[in-house]
Amino acid sequence: MERVDNDIARVYESSPDTVGVRTSWVLEILRLDARGPMTIRQLSASVGRTHSASSQKVAAMAKAGLVETTAGSDARTRRVQLTNRARQLARRMREEWVATEEALAELEAEAPCPLSRAVADLNAALDRKSFYERLSEHLPSTDHGGT
Repeated sequence: MERVDNDIARVYESSPDTVGVRTSWVLEILRLDARGPMTIRQLSASVGRTHSASSQKVAAMAKAGLVETTAGSDARTRRVQLTNRARQLARRMREEWVATEEALAELEAEAPCPLSRAVADLNAALDRKSFYERLSEHLPSTDHGGT
């Protein structure tokens, strides 16, 4: 997956319009473009991330000139909205998102076992028994019966 992520980043780096845009920001930008301004808490819930992670992303995106924040309804909240630059980039990002999904489907079709199926199967196995439990079973016991 690191290779796939690096190649997606190369797409962004190869276009003068998207230089400096991190691929990890795309979901948030697309969500803000579709739904309009939101609080950081609303944004984090809509993309399935923690408030802390979203807050850090918003700060980085603001530094890159992609979002602006304003005071929310109380002192504890901040509303996030896209800048004009980010709104202009959102169309390109949607196209890249669709192209990424198509390229991943093509890649999976070439593999003997689709990656999405392998990930789902591994997650189901980990739901049955965590990796911690599995690892612990293979470690030598540290309980030496009080000796």
